[in-house]
Formats: sequence, C-alpha cells, structure tokens
Amino acid sequence: MYSFNNDYSEGAHPRILEALMETNFIQETGYGNDSISIKAAELLRTKMNRNDLDVHFLVGGTQTNLIAISAFLRPHEAAIAADSGHIYVHETGAIEATGHKVLTVETADGKLTPTHIQQILDAHTDEHMVKPKLVYISNSTEIGTIYNKKELQNLSNYCRENNLIFYMDGARLGSALCSTENDLELKDLPELFDAFYIGGTKNGALMGEALIICNDLLKDDFRYHIKQKGAMLAKGRVLGIQFYELFKDNLFYELADHANKMAEKLKIGIAEVNDTFLTNSPTNQLFPILPNSLIEKLQEKYTFIVWGEIDNDHSAIRLVTSWATDEQQVEAFIYDLK
Repeated sequence: MYSFNNDYSEGAHPRILEALMETNFIQETGYGNDSISIKAAELLRTKMNRNDLDVHFLVGGTQTNLIAISAFLRPHEAAIAADSGHIYVHETGAIEATGHKVLTVETADGKLTPTHIQQILDAHTDEHMVKPKLVYISNSTEIGTIYNKKELQNLSNYCRENNLIFYMDGARLGSALCSTENDLELKDLPELFDAFYIGGTKNGALMGEALIICNDLLKDDFRYHIKQKGAMLAKGRVLGIQFYELFKDNLFYELADHANKMAEKLKIGIAEVNDTFLTNSPTNQLFPILPNSLIEKLQEKYTFIVWGEIDNDHSAIRLVTSWATDEQQVEAFIYDLK
C-alpha cells in the first residue's frame, strides 16, 4: 500500500536529521533561548527584510492556532473563518475550548473575501453577541486553493479599516508559495498580516511551525501564553535547528516544489481519464471526483481520504503529495487508474 493520505506520512528530510545528530551533544540553553533557535529566528527576519518581527517556534499547527488566537483575543471576541477552515472543521473545537467562538461563512473555494467578512459583521451588532475580531485564513486552503497578492491586499486593507486582526495559518505555506499560480513572496507577508505561521511539519520537518508576530500590539507576554498552554519545550533547540536547516538555503522551497510537481503529474494523469475535480487546486492537494467502484479498486493498492459523496455513484477523494512522494508511485497510480 502506498499512501496519498497526507504530507506528513514520512519522517523528515535527511538533512534535518543530520543537523539534529550533528548538534546532539552540544549543550544549549532551554526553552527556545538556545543559540540555534535565536539564529533561526534572525534568519527568518532577514528573509523577510524585517528586524522587528517576533518569531516563536511551536510543535504543530493546532497548537499554534489555539495559542495565537486565544492570546490575541479578549474573552468576548471571536474568530471569522471559511466554513472549510481548519480551526472550524479539523481542530476538535480547540479554539472554542479556549473560550472563543468561530464564526463561519460558506465559500465555494475555501477563500474569504471582504464581502464574506462583512456578512459576519452585519450579523453581530451589539454586546448581546460575541464580537468578531480576528479573520482567520489558510494559504493554501483546506481544499488546495491559494490566495493571490491582490486578494490578500484587499483583505488586509479591509481588516485595518475595520479594526480586525488578520491572521494566516501557513501549514502548507510552502506549497502555496511554490505554486505556478502564486505571485507572493515570503517577504510580502509581514506587510499583509498581523501574524502568520510558516509550516514545517507538512514540508519536510520532523515537526514544527514558526509563528511570526508582526503587529506590535500582539507581542507582549506571548511567551507566557506559550508556557501556560503547555507548549514551551525544554528542548526548544529541536525546533530551531530544523527551521535553520530549512531556510539557510532553498531547501524549504525545493521540498514544496517537489510536492507540487508530483501533484501536477497526478492531476494531468487523472484528467486524461476523468477531468472532473471538486476544486481547481494548484497545490499539493487534489480532489478528483471518481466512480465509487473505481475508488474501491484503487484502495486495494493506495490509501487516501474519501472526502465526500457527490451522488449515489460518485465521490470526491483527496490525494496529497509530499516532499518525499516517489515519482514511480505517482506513475503507478496513474497506470492503475487508467
């Protein structure tokens, strides 16, 4: 069985494991104050041409989202997300468990627009309801779509005009930035967002996300929030080492580019058989619609998620490629499909 379930089935890129081994016996300060984590944070600031960014290394995406959102919001404030948003669908109520409601709006492509957000603001008028305060997006989205620069500029301007915090989940940011349809650079993001994170777990790291806080009003005491939520690792070096390795050259982008290329190869092969897809994804997640009988045959050799029923005879499946996806297995999938 070969897995197209997700982009974290494999462990980590060999260079990351080598870096962890090479530094293993070097004694370091704990809790993210080690020399390598400090160097990794400075490297990310350099990559984004901003020396005023706060950088925090955390283990996983859900952990990062719940700590950031709960720290940024007052008790009566809520987050806004697409109805497919990760914080609404796939985080077991983590945000709600911190006392903050997630307000959602239905979208066709997983992306929010100012019009969507205005609907939420119009529906929440006074102190008898929660107050919408933070706009949550992911790039790429849960259904593989991406935001272009103009869309993000429009959202950013709208949030500033309406005193809303603009926050991005970047679990698959590498795939988004390496998409053939992308017009963004990493250095653009601090100008657009109040805070965002760069995903390592789904792009070749053993684990880890880098939270970037851009807005000075959100920075104070953030390490207290990390500690209180149980996320301050004594051996924080483990995270810093990985991000330094990913960004000291182009490894981060090379790994994401490989995942995207494998997805594109799958997409072309699938389209030759059946060109119906649930979404037009230019990233490493594909959602082809196939006959249920064909899905059952494919499941004899491959694992993937059946995303949802389309009708009695057809379903959408999710195929995810990774930094380590074997091109021969992609070719085998296409051959078996045909």
